[in-house]
Amino acid sequence: MAEKTIFRSSVFILGILLAAATLSAQVHTGGEVSKGAGYFYKVYGNPKDVVKKAQPGFFLAGGGDDLDEGFRWMCRLANGGDFLVLRATGDDAYNPYIASLCPGLNSVATLVISSTEGAQQSFVATKLRNAEAIFISGGDQAHYIRWWKGTPVQDILNARIAAGVPVGGTSAGLDVMGEFIYSALNDTVTTPEALANPFHGRVTLDRAFLNIPLLAGVITDAHVAERSRLGRDIVFLARLLDQGWTTRASGIFIDEKTAVLLRPDGRATVAGPGHAYFARAASKPELCQAGKPLTFGGISVYRLGQGGVFDVSTWQGTGGTAYDVSVGSGVLHSTQSNGSVY
Repeated sequence: MAEKTIFRSSVFILGILLAAATLSAQVHTGGEVSKGAGYFYKVYGNPKDVVKKAQPGFFLAGGGDDLDEGFRWMCRLANGGDFLVLRATGDDAYNPYIASLCPGLNSVATLVISSTEGAQQSFVATKLRNAEAIFISGGDQAHYIRWWKGTPVQDILNARIAAGVPVGGTSAGLDVMGEFIYSALNDTVTTPEALANPFHGRVTLDRAFLNIPLLAGVITDAHVAERSRLGRDIVFLARLLDQGWTTRASGIFIDEKTAVLLRPDGRATVAGPGHAYFARAASKPELCQAGKPLTFGGISVYRLGQGGVFDVSTWQGTGGTAYDVSVGSGVLHSTQSNGSVY
């Protein structure tokens, strides 16, 4: 009798677990879907808008695997509101991931805006205006510049930033957050290509997509150590100075699965296993000409790891390593004892 009771109990428990798994699968793949000219929208959670008072902050993510800590931080700032993921291509894979990290949100939705026409749609404008947190996915930043810049999407994004809504971005999404942008309009450029010719056809720069005052004068980049990108990032600084876009070029360059959590007072904390590199140059490069290797000195770098703090308003950090980088005839040099630029 006891064995039958145990068996029935086990079957009952197994049934509950299977039902829960089935429900979970239905929830994670379900959601309200809307489609129109140049856009696709899918929401997980409550499709009805809720109005919450969000807190400002900026989640700068270096690409690669997503950092749970950064999304939880953004969710707390969203204060139980509606979290919106923006993409130009791709699917709604972020919805169940963010919802599982942040069960207190009213909703998590993905809005894919895949053309300039899509960026003009009233449905798109409404979803952007209703968001208490906005995260720009990775992909190709050229799409964001070609399809979103100069449209209501850009205007509403900047209005939401001004209203104190937290905004984040990873990889391509990170690349459009600074005042200055590596736009990748002609595909991506490697460090050797850029150092050998700072006017290489794939060194394309843009400016003023998002208006984030804390990132004025700043250019951003992701996948830094993993793809050996600090050299090309130095070229971007050289070009900004050479073109007269600024008299003091600054960069925030971030490794994969690592993020800079930037607060409205200018204090930035690094999260994740990699590093963030805060670089600055105030003098024009000695040689920055088409077809000739770059020569450029006087670049200061401050490298920060997990838990390190940097104040972007004073451009000073604690808990990191300060060193200088220079370029001579297209070759990178560092004042670190091991000669590494990372």
